[in-house]
Amino acid sequence: MFKRKLGRSEIEVSAMGIGCWAIGGPWYEVETGEPFGWGDIDDQESIAAIQCAIDNGITFIDTSDNYGAGHSERVIGRALQGRRNNAIIATKFGFVTNEKTKEATGQNASRAYIKQACEASLRRLDTDYIDLYQFHLGDYPEHKAQEVLEVLEELVVEGKIRYFGWSTDLTNRAEIFAQSKHCAAIQHEMNIFRDNTTMIDLCEKHQLASINRGPLAMGLLTGKYSEVTTVVDPKDIRSRNNLDWLTYFKDGIPSSIMTNHLRDIREILTSNGRTLTQGALAWLWARSEMTLPIPGFRTVKQVTENAKALDFGPLTQTQLQQIQQLLTQSAVN
Repeated sequence: MFKRKLGRSEIEVSAMGIGCWAIGGPWYEVETGEPFGWGDIDDQESIAAIQCAIDNGITFIDTSDNYGAGHSERVIGRALQGRRNNAIIATKFGFVTNEKTKEATGQNASRAYIKQACEASLRRLDTDYIDLYQFHLGDYPEHKAQEVLEVLEELVVEGKIRYFGWSTDLTNRAEIFAQSKHCAAIQHEMNIFRDNTTMIDLCEKHQLASINRGPLAMGLLTGKYSEVTTVVDPKDIRSRNNLDWLTYFKDGIPSSIMTNHLRDIREILTSNGRTLTQGALAWLWARSEMTLPIPGFRTVKQVTENAKALDFGPLTQTQLQQIQQLLTQSAVN
């Protein structure tokens, strides 16, 4: 089994995790009613998929307390009954939701709220400790970050969490947490279309896990969608057009630029019998020994395909260079 260390911690994990955003189901922006989820889900299928992941050697499970307004954590707790020791659980805090109304109501990173949020996550996950507790407010002011760090260190001492990290795409924020003894990871967006050399350099410098969210570009890198395919579910976040960071889809329509790029590199990604999905994950592993992709899922079938990527391992450095050359040429043309 292809494994990696979780940063500078003593924790060993599978080289890939599972991202549990989608299995949280629908929740909505309180003011506009627009979706933050990926549409309706089947909890029994989600539970079966999580258990399938563990059966296939995937030990790292990533979620957040706001996914489905807490529902994702509850589903994970149910799936891990009697199997908690087989999993490394990572969750996040900072975005506030109302679990009853399924509404996103704001942000909070006060000392009291972090302690409260941690206790709530422990209850939903049905566990006594969280392996990796991640700050979810990626652009939180630098001058306030020290207080967040202090609270997280207190939670380590209390035994509520083992390690912590920051989910951010900003290296100056990541650098603040990187100085702390119990920081083990930085979660950031990364895939073939959204490389992040500066963050990879930081993670390698400080021996932190580079947890890669969006490794499949919200599904675009699976090959399932083309420029003529639309995501029609109004409960799916990909149907929105008013989020600056949502670059892979607009109004449910995939980026034509990215789908063209994918055609250019398809042959390399599918070499040696890989699927496109498996090739996209292999690219991330080839980028750095610190990377840990967390592809999302909604079905057992998706988890099974993702898990088989572990059998293939990383692309070669030659293939990595070939892909970069093709993407550069395609951008020029």
